[in-house]
Amino acid sequence: METGSVNYKRKMNVRWLFNMAWRDSRKNRSRLFLFISAIVFGIAALVAIYAFKYNVQNDINGQAATLIGADLSISGNRPADASLKRMLDSLGDKRSQERSFASMAYFPKSKGTRLVQVRALQGDFPYYGTIETTPVQAGTSFKKGQMALVDKTLMLQFNAHVGDSIKIGNSLFLITGILNRAPGQSGVVAGIAPVVYIPMQYLEQTGLLKIGSRINYNFYYKFTKPVNINRLTKKLDPVLDKAGMRYETIESRKENTGRNFGDLSRFLSLVGFVALLLGCVGVASAVHIYVREKIASIAIMRCLGVKASEAFLIYLIQIVGIGLIGSVTGAALGTAIQHLLPLIFKDFLPFTISVQISWMAIGQGILLGVIISILFALLPLISVRNISPLNTLRISFDDAGFSRDPLRWLVYVLIILFIVGFTFLQLDSWIGSLFFTLGILIAFMILAAVAWLLMRVMKLFINGSWNYLWRQGFANLYRPNNQTLILMVSIGLSTMFICILFFIQSILIGQVQLSSSGNQSNMILFDIQNSQKDAVANLTRKQGLPVIQQVPIVTLRIEQVRGKTAADLQKDTTIKISHGVFAYEYRVTFRDSLSESEKITDGTWIGKAEPGKDIPVSVEENLAKRADLKIGDKIVFNVQGVQMPAYVSSVRKVNWGKVQTNFQVVFPTGVLEDAPQFQVLLTHVPSNNVSATFQRAVVRSFPNVSIIDLGLILSVLDELLSKISYVIRFMSAFSIITGVVVLIASVRISKYQRIQESVLLRTLGASRKQIFTITALEYLFLGSLSALTGILIAFGGSWLLAKYSFEIPYTVSYLPAVILFFIISILTVIIGLLNSRGVLNKPPLEILRTNA
Repeated sequence: METGSVNYKRKMNVRWLFNMAWRDSRKNRSRLFLFISAIVFGIAALVAIYAFKYNVQNDINGQAATLIGADLSISGNRPADASLKRMLDSLGDKRSQERSFASMAYFPKSKGTRLVQVRALQGDFPYYGTIETTPVQAGTSFKKGQMALVDKTLMLQFNAHVGDSIKIGNSLFLITGILNRAPGQSGVVAGIAPVVYIPMQYLEQTGLLKIGSRINYNFYYKFTKPVNINRLTKKLDPVLDKAGMRYETIESRKENTGRNFGDLSRFLSLVGFVALLLGCVGVASAVHIYVREKIASIAIMRCLGVKASEAFLIYLIQIVGIGLIGSVTGAALGTAIQHLLPLIFKDFLPFTISVQISWMAIGQGILLGVIISILFALLPLISVRNISPLNTLRISFDDAGFSRDPLRWLVYVLIILFIVGFTFLQLDSWIGSLFFTLGILIAFMILAAVAWLLMRVMKLFINGSWNYLWRQGFANLYRPNNQTLILMVSIGLSTMFICILFFIQSILIGQVQLSSSGNQSNMILFDIQNSQKDAVANLTRKQGLPVIQQVPIVTLRIEQVRGKTAADLQKDTTIKISHGVFAYEYRVTFRDSLSESEKITDGTWIGKAEPGKDIPVSVEENLAKRADLKIGDKIVFNVQGVQMPAYVSSVRKVNWGKVQTNFQVVFPTGVLEDAPQFQVLLTHVPSNNVSATFQRAVVRSFPNVSIIDLGLILSVLDELLSKISYVIRFMSAFSIITGVVVLIASVRISKYQRIQESVLLRTLGASRKQIFTITALEYLFLGSLSALTGILIAFGGSWLLAKYSFEIPYTVSYLPAVILFFIISILTVIIGLLNSRGVLNKPPLEILRTNA
């Protein structure tokens, strides 16, 4: 071999590559750590969520028996007939029964009323766990007399104490204990439907078991002798299905609870993944600038005989090493953060959550962090292969060749496949993962397009007549090594996520407030017997309230659809009818016209039936889909034992969000007038005081009548949404913190890039105030435009959710968006100025020596 020649066919010295990576990083380690810090919070979020998920799954497995309280639970919404009752009485070694229904509770001491969930219990249920009460013994002693356990939220609301009384229907019960938690009940459910337990032997005397009362019948069993529960339930399944009843075992509760929590954990994982993607944008940009700074060093190594692939591997080793350190740091932080998650989610889960270190979650987080670091660093790193020895003389680098590099497009494809694959693992749906990825890509592209447009416009728009400081500040937006793209994307996405949260909460609350405004009905009285309808209406008018609507309700079931029965569905799985169509107990009405919330989408509305002919009925479109119904299809209804043949004359679209009586099936007049029925009355109350007075009057005169107060629903919904939004804000904080970290890292990187420019300005006589103004203008414009773009995307995203997901009018509060805009803009300026202090406060020569 000739002296000075380079052998490009030599074997690669892996040890030398690691040594060179270590030596080359010595001067730049702090900068490398700054680059990779962007992914720390994303990894922390995912590790915390994964660890929380594994702990919850273990808790579900360990506490499933206490969630159901028995080995077997059977429930239905109609009483068992004689043959079914004999079978139910033959099951288990220990048995308990429960009747549950909605009713009004009246507190004589405070004269307060509220709709509650009454549970009349008989037997030793729960067999696993306890009914958690204060005092403890009240959980069992209340069954020994006319006593009640009252949910703690009710006790606080009406300032009630143990020893006070509560009236349920016609009966007065002594409050013997405060109900802290019922088996399988979460804090959120308790807030929406507070529970009152009473002994079943006193249920009959309450007078609440009347026509139209929607009662759930529950049967609980414990097996002291060994029994194969799965085999037993398979045997019971056809009998229970025919009777419209369902069963639940410890195993099925375990699966259902795990599945429900799985939906939550998948959503949280996506939120954490978004934070990680934000960090990845920072990594890609930071490594891009780092590689540009290293052009001279790489060119010198190439002159000394280092192959292009070796130069690439040297810097890849650096990124993998720093990525590993960042991932381990994020995993450690996530392990610490997981201790906060049980406190945040305690109101949403019906069991006690434990906290243990999950090595599986830590391993997943570290592996994901390293993969992410490599994938997003590859984009700028592959350009190292194109740096030639000539760059030692010409310190410039042409991006045109990089854009044509086929490996660049391969990396883009790998990144997209990774995002799709990860979201598929969370959502278990290819369509969902594709739409999520598409949404992220669209948001990225919009922000990137705005950044690109900004640079082009500034380049064309700026002219020499501008003030020098303004001209210099805005010129920094498009000059080489600018940070316009990375800051626009990171700040814009963070702003978008938090803004969408505020908008959706505002839309949902606004929709309920709209329903309660003006003269629209905001109070519903139901379970009114036919003999009471005139008296209840007169009482309403005496209170100075309008009777907006009185609606008759008839209870029935569907026996046949196009000649097919529930038994036929069991035999033929090809029939496109949902099993629930036959099991469900329908509440229907009869009238001669459509209501304001209904619109015919198919067929013709017929408001009056003709004697001796099949009955024309109108069905709601979702029921039509579940039952596979078309215009003209025959249906046979069972109206409390009477068979009624009918056909579908029309299909309706119903606005279920409107507060009024809406129905899945509507009959014409002239058919159901003589059927057993109850009434519903709608009115409007102008204030909470009037509402309380009216409810007391109704409960005293008609204890069987139940009342839904929309004002109370609004407050409960507001509280529920506040809890949910708190959870989402907590998770969104990872995206925001990541955005701030990326912002800090990007601004610090831009500081390194702008040192020579600032020194030149200082040398030419520019004052610190002038450089300060130039920097402030640049970051003010960047921060405000990024925040504005993110807010506009949030407007579009929340509009799509309102229109296509929630199907409600789009009305949002603009104040949170305005406040967020100013916060993001000011924060960007502050961070930019803080990171420029080193250049402003030191002499030019000292800065040059420090960064030489």
